Amino acid sequence: MGMLDEHGREPYQNIPTELCPFIDRQRAVDEIALVNRRTGEVSYGISSLFQIIGNAWPLFKPLFSFKPFTTGMSKLYTFISANRKVIVPVKVVGNTIQPTFKLKYRLAYLLLTWLITSIILTEYAKILTAIVPLGKAYREYMICGGQILVQYVIVGIVNKYKRWDYLGNMMTISFAGSLLLLPMLLIAQLIAVNTLVKIAYFMAVAGCMLLENARRSNLLELGWTLTVSWVLYRILVLLIILNAVI
Repeated sequence: MGMLDEHGREPYQNIPTELCPFIDRQRAVDEIALVNRRTGEVSYGISSLFQIIGNAWPLFKPLFSFKPFTTGMSKLYTFISANRKVIVPVKVVGNTIQPTFKLKYRLAYLLLTWLITSIILTEYAKILTAIVPLGKAYREYMICGGQILVQYVIVGIVNKYKRWDYLGNMMTISFAGSLLLLPMLLIAQLIAVNTLVKIAYFMAVAGCMLLENARRSNLLELGWTLTVSWVLYRILVLLIILNAVI
């Protein structure tokens, strides 16, 4: 947005040698480091963003000095930063420094994505009652939560060291898939949509989720086991639902 000049930013993997003495490299991976080249002063994370935005738009400086606001934004920043590698995954090459793993923020991310995904799926289930029996209000919450537990066990067998990375990636896929259902939910509220069309749309979204699960599992070098178990779990759940057990 033009807040920095063309040489004002650099990937943390390519920190210029002359700046290395000033920067905590691990912290720079966790939080964006802003370096004053003249003084050597370094700020990190949300403080860096506040300085840049405040310099471009001075109107916001009083807000950036308001402690309740800065505290809340700092928590939000850390939440996103701690989970960014499972939101947008990349293949780790060599010994590149990785963000510090923070279990409480990963658990918070799993909880948030589970909740939103379950809410949307509960609403989508209501427009499929012509084919799929409508279950109890808690059904989709149980299904989504059960998926997390099952995959937790399986990834622990395959590679326990990548357990939280996989679960974060899996729930990103579930969350993204649920968001893709929203357009059809909205359309179904406005006009009559054939149930087969709604089923076909859901299956198309599920297919995209399956491909993305396979892609991310490959990035994590976990093979096909987690993708196969993901599919088998969903098939089992569908059979149970069609038999109106839950």
